[in-house]
Amino acid sequence: MPQVRHINRTDSSGRIYCCLRNKVVVLDKEHRSLFCAGCRMYAGDAGGLGVECLWEDVRPVGNPHLVDDPEAELRSNQTKKIPTKPAPPGLGAP
Repeated sequence: MPQVRHINRTDSSGRIYCCLRNKVVVLDKEHRSLFCAGCRMYAGDAGGLGVECLWEDVRPVGNPHLVDDPEAELRSNQTKKIPTKPAPPGLGAP
């Protein structure tokens, strides 16, 4: 699965969706130093507008994936389709 560049721009309250923490956070100096600095997904500062992260995303999103609404991104990341295989013969519903 290819890596997707997520460009997370801060909203009007300075918040972004953080994949590492799986929550919406304020992107301030403290978050950058405690989390972004050591995160293997960190890929840049989005030109000073937020943060860029690189990770495998199973959702059908573009590459790069531009995020302006951190709450919507959080919700979207909570509903992932899990691939399933058909049941072997005799194990399905009657």
